[in-house]
Amino acid sequence: MSLRIGIDIGGTFTDLVAIAPDGTVRTHKTASTPHDYSQGIATGLAALLTGEAVAEVLHATTVGSNTILEGKGARTALITTAGFRDVLEIRDLRMPRLYDMHWTKPPALVERRLRLEVSEKTRPDGSIAVPLDPASIAACIERIRAEGVQSVAICLLHSYANPAHERAVADALRAALPDVALSVSHEILPEIKEYPRTSTTVVNAYVQPVVRAYLTALSARLRALGITAPLHLMQSNGGLAAAGHAAAFPAHIVESGPAAGVVGAAALAARLQEDRLITFDMGGTTAKAGLVEDGHVLRTEAMEVGAGVMAGARLLVGAGYMLKLPAIDLAEVGAGGGSICRLDAAGAPKVGPHSAGADPGPVCYGRGGTEPTITDCNLVLGYLDPAGLAGGAVKLDREAALHAVTDHIAAPLGLPLEQAAHGMLRLAAATMMRAIRAVSVERGRDVRGFSLLAFGGNGPLFAAGIAAELGIRRVIVPPMPGLFSAFGLLLADTEHHATRSLRMRTADPAALQTALDALLQEGADRLAEDGFPPDRRSATRTARARYVGQSSELSVPLPDGDAPAILAALPEAFAAEHARTYGFRAPPGEPVELMGLSVIARGIPEHPRLPARIPPATATVPPCRRAWFEATGWTDTPVLARAGLATTPRQGPLIVQEYDATCLVPPGASAALDAFGNVRIELQ
Repeated sequence: MSLRIGIDIGGTFTDLVAIAPDGTVRTHKTASTPHDYSQGIATGLAALLTGEAVAEVLHATTVGSNTILEGKGARTALITTAGFRDVLEIRDLRMPRLYDMHWTKPPALVERRLRLEVSEKTRPDGSIAVPLDPASIAACIERIRAEGVQSVAICLLHSYANPAHERAVADALRAALPDVALSVSHEILPEIKEYPRTSTTVVNAYVQPVVRAYLTALSARLRALGITAPLHLMQSNGGLAAAGHAAAFPAHIVESGPAAGVVGAAALAARLQEDRLITFDMGGTTAKAGLVEDGHVLRTEAMEVGAGVMAGARLLVGAGYMLKLPAIDLAEVGAGGGSICRLDAAGAPKVGPHSAGADPGPVCYGRGGTEPTITDCNLVLGYLDPAGLAGGAVKLDREAALHAVTDHIAAPLGLPLEQAAHGMLRLAAATMMRAIRAVSVERGRDVRGFSLLAFGGNGPLFAAGIAAELGIRRVIVPPMPGLFSAFGLLLADTEHHATRSLRMRTADPAALQTALDALLQEGADRLAEDGFPPDRRSATRTARARYVGQSSELSVPLPDGDAPAILAALPEAFAAEHARTYGFRAPPGEPVELMGLSVIARGIPEHPRLPARIPPATATVPPCRRAWFEATGWTDTPVLARAGLATTPRQGPLIVQEYDATCLVPPGASAALDAFGNVRIELQ
């Protein structure tokens, strides 16, 4: 029997899920090891495996994003066209805080003295205006050697139209400095718009040596455990990529961690025939929200990294580092089980974004934490089992949590302990609702027509209360909710995204067909390298378009067929997407401008990856626990394992306690188990 293993690293726990060919599932949680995440993975695998063969290892990691957030990337240089060294400073003039005179933009990832210029210029049509000067390349090489640079980003003007000069610069650097990592813009993002292309290439260069070293260390630990199976990484866009590709193009895996859960939600939504789902993933550090419609995840063409929490007014960007790459559209806020509860200088209660993380963790972990967290508040109110988390592996000290919440929150506010703890949970919920609104209301969707799929170690605790506030009638808690992101890895497909700029105001079927054929061939070649035969490949085609005069584009699915059919269908398809996104469409005849093409090449698995049913977990749980609810006060609340929940709805209050998560069914709600093994909570 050979296993497929999914591994997801969180701020507090590292989750591992293994699935066998017959559909049986095995799980394990272990503490994350931030100093070397591969160590925690090795510890978890040693506990999970009992000598079975491993067919595939799938991994979601936050190494890329953490490298940027912590400012611990490689010493990086940028080579660009003379006169364009300050593109990273000028950015796109977007201000996230319009009236904050004290706001300062984040420092460029490449200091100015290492932004080097070469004499050359390519026109937008690909013709050469200024030939490339070899002497300027030689000067750049000498400066890079003298400064001890580890990684170089190469981004020349209009290289998306003609990459000849970029190739020449890259060839010269490879010959002179073979140990220096290179990131070349036409290989990473061959698209128009100078700042997004430069920023994306620089981010790739900044994290590349760190990610490569991490994957090398992880591969060595896997081999030491006797695991020689292929290693694949989750990309920010929700597809899988081989470890070699991820090491060369780490910009694609910067936001790989949050993507896996949404991919799993899309597969589950298709199985359950749920047309509209909002995903709510609350872990130890952050909470993320995403959208699944008609079995498809909502994607975005760009994202920002290092901008703090990603929520609120989504148009007010500019606080982070631009990555112009396809990604699952997620809103993220700093609210998790480890989020610290405190009073600010004015005495107002605050939750997060700072987190106690895995070390020292919440006060109740007994590892030296002194400030109360969301987990401590949940324990104080009776929602969590004092016997411990993860099947008792993490013991909880309720007395320590009581003292921390009392001393830091309740006493200074002059509130009863229960009201102080509950108020902090309400405050955290309000923060998380911002993320849900950001992917729904701010995208033109009415949340009342959606179901809420809650997972993560803390998502099922908050889901019913948040749904009630938003007017959502149904909450679905999948099997293994605390490990659902790791499980989602096992449901993902191998994907390769290819894009090209193609600015076209007038119909030119020949140019469109040539560009589309090149993208389709690029995707097919990549899938062939991954071992997928022609009968197990598929391709999805989209266009980026806008009304003439607009400064931003929308992605529009393209129908099958040749270029004339696509051009004929594009205006109406774009108008319909514009109406859905912005609430209006231009009058008929308004010209539409094509700005680019994208192709998603997808490898089709040999067998369905989602089991027909996941048996509900059995566990030894206490029959009852006193829990505090705003409507009823302290109440003797039944506690059940998931397997103890029947298909007949049972009225709350109720606690469903599992190895990896706890689900809270408040008074006024009912819960039942469906045929797949999900807990379905219905709200009045």
